[in-house]
This record gives sequence, C-alpha cells and structure tokens, in this order.
Amino acid sequence: MGLLTETNEQYYAGQQSFTTTPAQVKFTWTGDTNLVATVTGVSYANFEVYKNGVLLTPTTEYTLSENAVTLIGAAIPTTGDTVVIKLLTSTVWANNGSYSYISLTDVINNFMVAYVGMDKLIPRVKRSDVMFHAKRGLQEFSYDTLKSIKSQELTIPPSLSIIIPQDYVNYVEMSRIDDLGVKHVIYPTTLTSNPYTVPVQDANGVPTQNDLGENVEGTSQTDERWDTANDNLLTGAYDNEMYNAGVYNWTWDKVAYGRRYGLDPETSQTNGWFTINDREGKFSFSSNLAGQLIILEYISDGLSVDYDMKIPKMAEEAIYMHIAYSILASRVNMPEYIVQRYKKDRRAALRNAKIRLSEIKLNQFVQVMRNKSKWIKH
Repeated sequence: MGLLTETNEQYYAGQQSFTTTPAQVKFTWTGDTNLVATVTGVSYANFEVYKNGVLLTPTTEYTLSENAVTLIGAAIPTTGDTVVIKLLTSTVWANNGSYSYISLTDVINNFMVAYVGMDKLIPRVKRSDVMFHAKRGLQEFSYDTLKSIKSQELTIPPSLSIIIPQDYVNYVEMSRIDDLGVKHVIYPTTLTSNPYTVPVQDANGVPTQNDLGENVEGTSQTDERWDTANDNLLTGAYDNEMYNAGVYNWTWDKVAYGRRYGLDPETSQTNGWFTINDREGKFSFSSNLAGQLIILEYISDGLSVDYDMKIPKMAEEAIYMHIAYSILASRVNMPEYIVQRYKKDRRAALRNAKIRLSEIKLNQFVQVMRNKSKWIKH
C-alpha cells in the first residue's frame, strides 16, 4: 500500500473540490492536514470554504465536525454546485515537503510496535516513557543534527531592539539585507554589553530602595551611549564631510582600537553589531542599523508547536536508537553490555543521520573548486 494519500490538488493547490449531488450538504476533507477550528468556534483557523467561487461565512453558512464541512442556511447547495475547501497559504506551506518527515506520534507508535513486547528488546514500557525520551531526542537532535533552523525577516525600529522569538533557543546568524537582497553578516560584539540591573544610587553610590525594600531601577546609560554612538568612531570609516575635506580626525586615537598599527577585523566593518539583552529578552543593535532590513536565523527545540514535532526520515533510525538506549540505560539490573551495545548503535545511527542531512553535493564542490584553477600572474 502506497504512503501517499493526498491528491495532486490537495498537495499542490491546498484545496479539495466537490461537485454537489442531490441533497448533499456534507463535504469531507481527505487531505493529510486536519481542518482546525478556533477555540470560540466563531471562525476557522486554517481553511476557507467557497461555493461557486463565493467565500462562505463560518457558523452561519457552514460548520465543521471531524474534517467534514456541512453547509447550512442560505448556503445549502443545489445539484451541480461547486464547493471548494481551501487551506490557508501558511497551512499549505507547512504541508509542502512533508513527505520527507515522519511525525513524532508515528515515531512513538512505530517504536511501540517494533521494539516493545514479548520476545522483543523491551518486554514492557509505559507509552509516557517512550514519549518523554522521544521528545528529549527531538530536542537534542534539533540543536546540531536536524534541519531545525528558523528565520524571521525583520526591520530594526528606531528603538534599535527586536524581541527574541517565542520559540528561540539560540541564534545561528544575524544578517543585514542590502538593496540587492544580499546578506551581510552582523556579528555579536564585546565592545559593549547590556547591564542586567540598573539600580539608582545615592550620593555615596549606595543603591536606593522603594517602600517595598526593593532596589529602584533607573535607565541604563550604557545603552543610551551605545544607541547614540557615531559608528565611524568605532570602524574608522570616513564620513562624506571628512572625505570631501581630505582630513582625518586625529582625536580618534582614543577609540582607534590599535588601528594605527593595523586593522582590527572585529571593529573595521560597517555591517553593524548586536548584543543580546537578557534582561528585556531582546536583541539590541548598533545605531547604524536603524531602519535596516535584517534576517534572524535561530534554532528551536522542535517542540514549540505541533507542526514542528517531526523527524526527517533520514534521521528516523537515529531517533529509534536514541529512545531504545535511553530506556535501557535508565533501567536497573540491565546488563551493562546491552546498554553499551545500544549506546554504540545510537552513536552510529546519529553519525549516519548527520552525514545524510549535511546536504553535501559533489557538483557544488566542483563549482567552487573551478575558481581554484586560475593562474596568478606576477
């Protein structure tokens, strides 16, 4: 039996069309993505319904029950009408390419069938234990094995700060996008930092307290100075006025960071810098990036939302070995040679998964190496 269950219309167009028969008011969606209603039931979260090309209104013209849409009221069709259930664009995107993944639920089900039972590796185990180790495996794999990099396109506001994404674990890369759409990497900096607390001090430098005995918080002068800094004083770049005058501000020696004797790559670039403000849960940027378009690439743990809880099929064996090893290693009186055997199996399966997911393609190496054959003339 084939594994593909969606029609081409469902997969590519994200919709399913029906030509109504006499007295037909119920239309069942058979695609892989479940139709989802909001908590209130007033509107629907991931799909729309059309009759003869006209968008219908939820609850007054149709209702949803177990992936079946029922037309009601004035929307009840006549024979030969065309009814279309159409997924929203974001839902279609989430479904595209889904065949290369297996859901975490299927992983747990498959493990229970293949590894648990009489005369099998694990005679008995609670499903909740398998679920725990499967989720932990997904988290660990997400950090350095799976393709779990997410990205956001953002514009830096005048405040020079953007909020850390809700499912953020760690950043991968921050890039400024120029007018051609080309990325320019923005680096973290050690030139400044964001103070976690800013207590208000009295004349003797002692922090002051409010009526509740807690320190009174002030405004960070470090952040203010960094936000208003002239980046030319850090990078050594000429501004237009200095370039036209043909002069150099020799008073910059105090902040030249060794520039008189050679460039410092950390500071001699114009892409800007960022810091992570843990106190406010924000990324803070240098002043030259105000209004710039950036792309934030970061990793999550794969557990934030349901559609993230999936494993690439190239890493499916690795997650099975991880679950098996984790269960065996946590049991008392389990022979050590069994534990070590599955520890090695887990390591080997994970190594294979990393190689498979590395996207190493020979033609890409060939294209890059063509540039290495140029003769350098003296």
